[in-house]
Amino acid sequence: MKLLGNTQSVCPICLKVLPAVKEADETGVYLKKNCPKHGEFRTLIWEGSASSYTAWGRENLSAEQPVHPEKKGGDCPRQCGLCEEHQRKGCCMLLEVTGRCNLKCPVCFASAGSGSRREPTLEELDQQYDFLMQHGGPFNIQLSGGEPTLREDLPELIRRGRKKGFTFFQLNTNGMRLACEEGYAQSLKDAGLNTVFLQFDGTTEEVYRTLRGRALLDYKKQAIANCSEAGLGITLVPVIAPGVNDHQIGEILRFALSHMPYVRGVHFQPISYFGRCDQKRPDMPITIPRMLRLMEEQTEGALQISDFSGGGAENPYCSFHASYRVRDGKLKAMKKRSECCCCTTSDDSRTFVERQWSFDAASVIPGAGSSKQESAAALMQTDAFDEFLLELHRETFAVSGMIFQDAWNLDLDRLKRCYICEMDPEYGMVPFCAYNLTDQKGTYLYRK
Repeated sequence: MKLLGNTQSVCPICLKVLPAVKEADETGVYLKKNCPKHGEFRTLIWEGSASSYTAWGRENLSAEQPVHPEKKGGDCPRQCGLCEEHQRKGCCMLLEVTGRCNLKCPVCFASAGSGSRREPTLEELDQQYDFLMQHGGPFNIQLSGGEPTLREDLPELIRRGRKKGFTFFQLNTNGMRLACEEGYAQSLKDAGLNTVFLQFDGTTEEVYRTLRGRALLDYKKQAIANCSEAGLGITLVPVIAPGVNDHQIGEILRFALSHMPYVRGVHFQPISYFGRCDQKRPDMPITIPRMLRLMEEQTEGALQISDFSGGGAENPYCSFHASYRVRDGKLKAMKKRSECCCCTTSDDSRTFVERQWSFDAASVIPGAGSSKQESAAALMQTDAFDEFLLELHRETFAVSGMIFQDAWNLDLDRLKRCYICEMDPEYGMVPFCAYNLTDQKGTYLYRK
């Protein structure tokens, strides 16, 4: 057994903050901790050698203090907001605009559709916009929930955010209303929406019945068609669960590539065991090395493990990313972010996300607006270099993933570099993995 480092974590049963160690053996790297009341927990966090784990964690020692941080009021991850010990000012902010949902997925980090959480008014969401601007904005805004399209005033909410100075809006959605309501995607585009983060767990109905409770594939396909017609960027977002859809990773990637350039990429989310989750946590959960290996195997080497690197501004063990240029059906890996020294700050990452996930000209041509008319006007004035940039943009395809933390693998060193936050009217900006943290019974640390 080889000791790789010390950190802090929590007990999965009582959420007590505990000292923890990272140790390696011949099977991988494990996080080990001991609760005086509930005993020892040892969780796999990396499949592979200690040297491969260390090599992945490229050095990025830069730190940013949040703007107007909260005074530290307790042991992390409690009483965040962000506090003065956090090391990132924030990049992407989730605004949960409703707790309602038109599905009741067996897996849902927000346990959406259960409980009686009050829906915030437009005026209250205006106040959240103002808070974000006062604390380091503009950030990239993720409209989330629940299912945000259940709000009839969603276009107005986007327009209000644009007027306050936010430049990028992403819709986290199951896609049902986008599929069923003619003209709805266009109304969101006209209001200023940039991209749709579309729940897309697989290419067969069996996967959706298991993870979402019903057949949904036809809705997904129609939502993609309607968003493409409206000129919205689309990112497919599969939750990958062992034994459920981990054999469909290659098929998901091929499906996404066949729907370029509107589909801008795939953002994988290996399942995390928090919130409402009916999947049993296995002894060998999906780690970054396994995801990369499955992608290489299931694409017959079109995607290579060596194409990928860890997070830039965030902790490298939180994510993986590669960009490709696609021509004549062939993928060519582009320079890694770690090799070009970009995305080392929250603002770098915010700009990268805005550019990659958007489809329209505004993401690459200065002066182009978000509406169809503004983009068309800008395109009429493009020169050869602008046209080259636009062509390159539309040939670019991103493959990424985020390894969210639950009570078993929570590493507070990772959490302190988190730049994806939930906006909460009581606490402020709370790192995503802290806000959604639950004990093994599904009781939240923050959510009410």
